[in-house]
Amino acid sequence: MVPTPGRRALLCKNAGHASATANDCDKRQCATLLSRNGSDGHGRLTCPLGEPSCVPRNKVLTLPTMLTLGRIAAIPILLFAFYSRASWAPTAVACIFLLAAITDWLDGFLARKMGLHSSFGAFLDPVADKLMVATTLVLLCTKPLHISWASDTPWLIPLPSTAIIGREITMSAVREWAASQGEILQSAVAVNKLGKVKTAFQMAALTVLLVTRSGSEAGSASVLMAIGVGLLYISAMLAVWSLFVYMKAIWGVLVR
Repeated sequence: MVPTPGRRALLCKNAGHASATANDCDKRQCATLLSRNGSDGHGRLTCPLGEPSCVPRNKVLTLPTMLTLGRIAAIPILLFAFYSRASWAPTAVACIFLLAAITDWLDGFLARKMGLHSSFGAFLDPVADKLMVATTLVLLCTKPLHISWASDTPWLIPLPSTAIIGREITMSAVREWAASQGEILQSAVAVNKLGKVKTAFQMAALTVLLVTRSGSEAGSASVLMAIGVGLLYISAMLAVWSLFVYMKAIWGVLVR
């Protein structure tokens, strides 16, 4: 007999989880019951009344994870389009990056809205973001801006790009180290609002620069390119600032 959701909630409540709902039982509390009831003899843990494993499987290929994998798969296409001389290439590059930025928001939204969180997705999402951003920054550094006011400043794009990529490498290493040190340090390096603002400026800057990189020097293209450069410098400053905030938080934990 397979227990109904109401009975599963009651089982959880009897196991010591007074406020549990049926869904809570399915997702969290049944581990307690499993430890009391053992397995079915085939290595499969079972819940009371014969219900097979009420601990949900951590599905790897969820919809948000597939969107994340799509961002990674788009990187070679971005590379090809960036160096292509076809008339459609600049538009394609900008569209690919813009779609990547949209799916970066969308996969997180879907994971929260549909309850499709997975440890693999949580690992892969920041990796995909960093790969896409770092690739785009390097590509922009390989081709100078085709505009007169930027011709004497070859460092204009490489300078903020170095700051952004350096920050991402540092934070990746710091988060990996913090993960081995316990929950307190992990919470100190959790993504904060400043990091999200930095990412928003970063995505906006790169989109504008990709759209205008092959434009004319006159009119709106020149103005948009200047805006893109300005946004890139703002995102670089936010990147350095957020790194300082994280380091300060870590130091506060270490000296307690």
